[in-house]
Amino acid sequence: MPNSSPLLRVLYPVLALALVVAFWAFAVDFYAIPRYVMPSPQAVAVHIAEDWQTLVAGFAMTFMEFLLGFIIGAGAGFIFAILMDSSGPVRGILYPVLIASQAVPIIAISAALTIWLGFGLAPKLVIVALVVFFPVVVNVLDGLASVDKDILNLVRSMGASHLSIFRHVKLPATYTPLFSALKLSATFSVTGAVIAEWTASTSGGIGAYLLQANSRLNTAGTFSAIVFLAALGVVAFLLVVLTEWLLTPWKSSSKARPWSPAYWKG
Repeated sequence: MPNSSPLLRVLYPVLALALVVAFWAFAVDFYAIPRYVMPSPQAVAVHIAEDWQTLVAGFAMTFMEFLLGFIIGAGAGFIFAILMDSSGPVRGILYPVLIASQAVPIIAISAALTIWLGFGLAPKLVIVALVVFFPVVVNVLDGLASVDKDILNLVRSMGASHLSIFRHVKLPATYTPLFSALKLSATFSVTGAVIAEWTASTSGGIGAYLLQANSRLNTAGTFSAIVFLAALGVVAFLLVVLTEWLLTPWKSSSKARPWSPAYWKG
């Protein structure tokens, strides 16, 4: 929706959500689905209202695990991509290892990390970071490789240092593929956080709440946790979009924004 107004950009998702909820309520009533199989939206709303504090506390804990793990994974992936781009042997050694690591299911890694790191925050952060790490490495490497060789030769002939070349030529080329990877990883990281809580959590978190509700056949509680996890995925995606908007102002406007130092130059 590149040409739609801001109001329509908000209205369309709200309309889509309303249609989903309406279809959900209609299906439950029309087919007389038992509550223990699928609760109605009203039952889920009642459960959320009754257990609001617990759900919000779990949301905050899962969000913290997601955010810290996401930052660690994105930062590590970006640094590894730069190292691999700067050295052929490093890339030749690490790239096959990274590809092979993606063949190992994340649930198997989470079980091993629980044995090594125990039940706590550390294995959860590692699992979320691993979900983000590989897409960031691959996309940033592609961005660095896409830099025009003629531009590199031109700036070198003008006496630019390696740091200047990286800052003004190579780094901007990584923004688009980097944020594409982060947008995809934002929702996948929520799944990683849930898996981590299933295997490495003793209490707290929406993932643990979901597991407990499911074990008790509490479908209203299960769907309430799903609603909060969906909200967490949306928040994660919007945070990445906001960060991209702040760091790449030229995509949305040809003028520097007031908060930017470039706005006050000249």
